[in-house]
Amino acid sequence: MLLRLFLTFSKIGAFTIGGGYAMLSVIENEVVDRRKWIPREDFLDLVVLAQTAPGILAVNISILTGNKIAGRKGAIVSAFGAVLPSFISIILIAMFFTRFQDNVWVRKAFSAIRPAVIALIAVPVFSLAKTAGIDWKKAFIPVAVALLIWRLKVSPIYLILLAIAYGIAAQCYKTHKR
Repeated sequence: MLLRLFLTFSKIGAFTIGGGYAMLSVIENEVVDRRKWIPREDFLDLVVLAQTAPGILAVNISILTGNKIAGRKGAIVSAFGAVLPSFISIILIAMFFTRFQDNVWVRKAFSAIRPAVIALIAVPVFSLAKTAGIDWKKAFIPVAVALLIWRLKVSPIYLILLAIAYGIAAQCYKTHKR
């Protein structure tokens, strides 16, 4: 199982461009759909937990997944698998990129990758929204939060605290209503 965890997260780390959010759909496909290591609802919880922890999202998810599947050793092996391909890539880029950074073909390749990275980020957003039960009636909430962060530069911390306060108030209201 440890080798399978390492190889799975190495493959994810090696073939996903765009960082943690771009990797979410690939991780979800591997651990939820393909390998069935984690139920979809639990995966959403792992994503939320991984976002609240400091560090790189994809590595945090690999650690939580590995821990759930094979304990502490699974967490270590999964994290190492997720990080190793990026580490090797960064070393190679650092060694050779300065020679090719002004090459027109290299610039065009990176320019062509950008829209694909945006799509890789958008896919898990819709998938997680569906799992979280966000339908078109509730879609205004994440859109409003995104706009507040993006356009008005409201700190996400304040919005998270507001959401927590709202959740507690709503639960208290439901409890007192009964």
